[in-house]
Amino acid sequence: MDHSLLERLVCPVTKSKLRHEGDFLVSTVGGLKYPIKDNIPVLLPDQALLPEGFPTLADFKKQFAPPAHIPAP
Repeated sequence: MDHSLLERLVCPVTKSKLRHEGDFLVSTVGGLKYPIKDNIPVLLPDQALLPEGFPTLADFKKQFAPPAHIPAP
């Protein structure tokens, strides 16, 4: 994956930076894992793998999503 592209991408849920781990981009806050398919990151929250301990995306968002009034960095 192009490093300059990775620097511009953020997690759509937590608004945090992403790091490249194998076939995934992983949110640095919370550990939500977005798949990379055919070298294209799929940054759709409903396609992401949830970290252990979060049965639903709604549960994850309750803990890690920033309040709506805070702009993305």
